[in-house]
Amino acid sequence: MAKCLVAQSGGPTSVINATVAGVVKANQLNPVYDTVLGGLHGIEGILDELFVDLTHMSEDENRVLRQSPSSALGSCRYKLKRENKADFEKLFAILEKHDIRTMFYTGGNDSMDTVAALDEYAKANGIEGFQFVGCPKTVDNDLMVMDHAPGFASAAKFIATTAYQTWMDSTVYTRQDVFILETMGRDAGWLAASACVSGIVDMVVLPEVPFDKEAFLATVKKHVDAKNKCYIVVSEGVRYEDGTYLAAGESKNDTFGHAVLGGSGHALREMILEAGVSERAKVQDLSNAQRSHASEQSKVDVEESFKLGMSAHMRSIDPSFTGQTVYVKRIEGETYDVEFLATASSNIANHVRHFPTEWILPEYAGITQEAHDYFAPLLVGQPEIMRDEKGLPRQVKPYYMR
Repeated sequence: MAKCLVAQSGGPTSVINATVAGVVKANQLNPVYDTVLGGLHGIEGILDELFVDLTHMSEDENRVLRQSPSSALGSCRYKLKRENKADFEKLFAILEKHDIRTMFYTGGNDSMDTVAALDEYAKANGIEGFQFVGCPKTVDNDLMVMDHAPGFASAAKFIATTAYQTWMDSTVYTRQDVFILETMGRDAGWLAASACVSGIVDMVVLPEVPFDKEAFLATVKKHVDAKNKCYIVVSEGVRYEDGTYLAAGESKNDTFGHAVLGGSGHALREMILEAGVSERAKVQDLSNAQRSHASEQSKVDVEESFKLGMSAHMRSIDPSFTGQTVYVKRIEGETYDVEFLATASSNIANHVRHFPTEWILPEYAGITQEAHDYFAPLLVGQPEIMRDEKGLPRQVKPYYMR
């Protein structure tokens, strides 16, 4: 039997490690491969032949891995460009050298493009005997085809919880005050919208609706005049009608060519203060906390992420299963349930799944009941968190630090 390789790429989530744990556990139960290797730092590390053997992972470590935040194998934002033949030639030579026949790649949009690109190259050059399988994740929930991406539900649960708790804190004083919570979401407003589950959000500002400064300020004033307070949630990727970002002055590009954002909350704060709408305005930027707060995992999310890894492993038994991404589909019915299906990775790569505009209420007033119904089952439950002697959640030591 040959070896398989599992690696991670892009921004981490609090359940991305559960997918790796699922691949490892599935091979222990059904040893399709004699060795399960972990690739350190994604494609970038694979090109440097940085591997760790995960085959005989203990049950305890597997369980701790599922509750560990971030990417335990390390991540990268290395763009595998189709015109760079040298990278492809080197990568296939490394796979051949180490007898790696199947590669599971866990990541978001660009990672699924990597899966598609590797499969395309193999077919175009008559290279046989290799499989490339996508295992999706993203807190942004902006991947096409699937009902939701692993990682989103836990981030949404953390955001809704944080919104509720910071709202409680922001209302203790009688003074006039506006509280602004900034979430991730470069192109899609799923995360910001999820804060509305808390039931306390007065206004939500999403990328799907072009920002109207005058309408925004008028609505803030309406809330402040009525109750001396206003709780606002804003996505980092909010844009004006002409497409420029609300915080465009600070945006740069990451190595995938995406804008690196942050600052939309402070941009709103300055608008509010300059317009004299409120005497005070405070900003809470959730930054990396929303994707790494693993002790706020959704039980549904971590279990689905684990099962997705197992499903990907099972499907790889079929040697023709390559260039595919395994995903979650919600089954229609009175009770929440899902199934795991597969689609060509090219159907996911280089596309963005936006928060439905029909789920957005006018005047920044929140989201519809249909949106609430979509979110509700995803946030249910919390796994039992194993803790150390200090009372802190147990975490695996990152494999790239060993």
